[in-house]
Amino acid sequence: MKHLIFPALLGVAALAAPALAQDHSGHEGHDMGGMSGMYIGEMGPKDSAGPSGQGSGTSRLPGNEGAMHGLHIMAGDWMLMAHGYVSAQYTDHKGPRGDDKVYVTSMAMLTAGRDTVWGKVQLKSMFSLEPLMDPSGYPNLFATGETAHGAPIVDRQHPHDLFMELAARIDLDAGKGSFILYGGPVGEPALGPSAFMHRGSARNNPEPPITHHWFDSTHITYGVITVGYSAPKWQIETSAFRGAEPDERRWNIETPKLDSWSVRATLNPSPAWSLQASYGEIKQPESTHPGEDEHRFTASAHYARGGLSAMAAFSAKKRVPGETLSAWLGEVNWDLDRHNSLFGRIENVANDELFPDHHDPLHDLPIRVTKFQAGYARHVPLGAFDLALGGSLSAFAKPAALDAAYGSNPWGYTVFAKLSLGS
Repeated sequence: MKHLIFPALLGVAALAAPALAQDHSGHEGHDMGGMSGMYIGEMGPKDSAGPSGQGSGTSRLPGNEGAMHGLHIMAGDWMLMAHGYVSAQYTDHKGPRGDDKVYVTSMAMLTAGRDTVWGKVQLKSMFSLEPLMDPSGYPNLFATGETAHGAPIVDRQHPHDLFMELAARIDLDAGKGSFILYGGPVGEPALGPSAFMHRGSARNNPEPPITHHWFDSTHITYGVITVGYSAPKWQIETSAFRGAEPDERRWNIETPKLDSWSVRATLNPSPAWSLQASYGEIKQPESTHPGEDEHRFTASAHYARGGLSAMAAFSAKKRVPGETLSAWLGEVNWDLDRHNSLFGRIENVANDELFPDHHDPLHDLPIRVTKFQAGYARHVPLGAFDLALGGSLSAFAKPAALDAAYGSNPWGYTVFAKLSLGS
């Protein structure tokens, strides 16, 4: 169990380290008169009581889910905000291509923010200790993307990099809204919905979506500059960024570039809703498809009210040269009360990377599969922390042509224990 305990201990240490972070917030409503102090409370965006909340990068969420609990430290005019988690999982996916594994995922975030006479400044960082696991990651049947040991990753989820975000955001007051300037050596461009680990609809789900590389694979990008305008109920923004996805050397910061671009429009008509549409032209994102660019379109609708958070999304990515591959995603999290949560996800995707062997007759053929997942989490409050214990079951619908590779009825399950700072 040494391979499990060591990353778990480091993950807990990362949660407590005040140098780790990313923001979901400003600090209005937590003014302590410039005095230093520390407390546990909500982290929410400047307008968290209004229609919009802040997701990963510069993305928006419904205002009803725009705040999360975490550690706050006042230091003069600056507020330091920390949040994160470490989660131990056992996953067993059945079938000829299935596998089982005990593994640990983690994320630690810290933001330093302050208001000024002209607007707001945020210094943002986010880290993960997932590079401690093997580059091939962990079982996730029908998922593809990136490489391990020089080969494409298939039916597994790759680990996240150590550096998930190192960026800054400046909001310049302008009328009822503000001009946005965001960027850094590691960040997230204005493309797609908020990344899955930051959405309330996926808060308790232990498995990444198999559609991850259709919706939010750019959430770790080496080199990003975003400019835009943010109003209370809408936001428009454009980004220049590096198109290449992270390589399998996950401890370093790769050379930033600005060879790709995107644009995103977001509407928050009420605190319950956030709607976004985005388009990007990405320069050679996948090393397994050399010489191929990608044109990606996404649209999503997020809903949050009471204990219910849900998202429906569509994405189409066109390989240039190549075909257009589409994906649909629906996910939901329902907090029945303080201690009990139900969650689920349905995904449908056309994937041409399931058979990387050039001699396989199914190589490069788009194959549409559907994943159904449902689960439960029991929450145990532990002071400043929340311990979630739970599990999920998954089933798949696929064409009969995949029976030889995946069996006639592949399925899987995951059990987990997730310790979060705050909720």
